[in-house]
Amino acid sequence: MLKIDSKTPLQIYTIPTCSDCQFAKRYFNEHQIPYIDFNCEEDVNYAKEVLDLTGKQIVPTIIIQDKVFVGFAENLKEISELLQ
Repeated sequence: MLKIDSKTPLQIYTIPTCSDCQFAKRYFNEHQIPYIDFNCEEDVNYAKEVLDLTGKQIVPTIIIQDKVFVGFAENLKEISELLQ
């Protein structure tokens, strides 16, 4: 179990029209998991960070401490296990 708090919130790279991004943020909000949302449409530097992190330009890209997840739905089981 990872301790996620306001000092070490997870990070999520998103775009507003991405349904998987919205699902992820809704999940985190419902479970009161603090996160920082990096909107790749508002700041192209965030999109570059995603490319540097993953080698891809896919959102959501989620960082939980030192683990990087590309996509939410397909990683939901592992993410939820980490956060319990």
